[in-house]
Amino acid sequence: MSGGTAASSDRLRVAIIGGYGNFGTHVARSLAGDPAIRLILAGRSLGKARAAAAALDAANPAEAGAYDLAGPPEALAALRPDLVINMVGPYNGQSYAVAEAAIACGAHYCDIADARDFVTGIGALDERAKAAGVAVIAGASSIPALTAAYADAALEDMRVIRSLDYGISGAEQSNAGAGTVAAVLSFVGQRFKQRIGGRMVAVTGWGDQRRVAIPGIGARWFGRANAPDLDLFAARYPGLEEHSFWAGHAILPMHFGTALMGWLTRLRLLPRLDRFAPQLVRIASLFNWLGTGTSGFFMTIAGEGADGAPLTCRHWIVARSGHGPYIPCIPVIHIAKAMAAGRRFDPGARPCLGMVSLAEFRAAFADFDVTETSA
Repeated sequence: MSGGTAASSDRLRVAIIGGYGNFGTHVARSLAGDPAIRLILAGRSLGKARAAAAALDAANPAEAGAYDLAGPPEALAALRPDLVINMVGPYNGQSYAVAEAAIACGAHYCDIADARDFVTGIGALDERAKAAGVAVIAGASSIPALTAAYADAALEDMRVIRSLDYGISGAEQSNAGAGTVAAVLSFVGQRFKQRIGGRMVAVTGWGDQRRVAIPGIGARWFGRANAPDLDLFAARYPGLEEHSFWAGHAILPMHFGTALMGWLTRLRLLPRLDRFAPQLVRIASLFNWLGTGTSGFFMTIAGEGADGAPLTCRHWIVARSGHGPYIPCIPVIHIAKAMAAGRRFDPGARPCLGMVSLAEFRAAFADFDVTETSA
């Protein structure tokens, strides 16, 4: 095992930046019972980190530390991590300061980023990561890790994938933090490219509204959404001609209110919406009573079977009891446990593709109120 103190200790020191936030707390609780892991919860507030560490029922007593995304790198080194998990979003516009600080102190790094530029650009740190002997993994989240796992599994029956079409419908988005909401709002009303007809075509975020039926919860509305997959998958799946990602809110006033704001943004009557995330979170809370706590995911993969005949497979995930937001945390939890168990991740900086199999995702679903169906 490379990095930090792993060579001198039988426990992997895992520093969770944002370890006392909603998602950081979930990751910490999921790792706390592993006797091969010692957790360090860190963030801007040392007091909050100490309180969260004290409340954590961990196999090894959790530690606390202060660390701000802006550094300095020495503050991260003081935590003596073997693995750094960055749980602080939004990642849109965020620098690679945390990853660079991890490399500088010889620690591995991963995050749950789903920001297109952030994830696809992580290769800029490849040479430094290799020189330090550490793995730097961006996008250990639903997109691109889970979506790639489904596509990889489809290739067991397909010789080529021609089309990928998938989307996520959130539950009460007002229950998410401003960072999570800002990540969604960053592309609403903005132009970006998706693969249509074999070429990259500009589309508008939250545009081209469509309804998709999801077994168990019925039809939901979706608009076009941005994701790192849209850049990464063409090289991973040669022959891919159509590729689209969609997002939506389960609560209709929120979904179409977002669409209206996106239209006004496109007309330049409103600025980029992510700057209003804190205010919009408060407004959205007025609609909580309309929600059900149920999130949905659909994915349609079309291609050619081994005999060359057309072949289509479909998958749906329904997450109830508000458990949908925890699914993106599965890959970082898996990576930390795998490292603690002695698995070696090749040094270098790259997106999280092919590191968590579909079978491993499905095994993790058992910990949640999640139903998955395929056809």
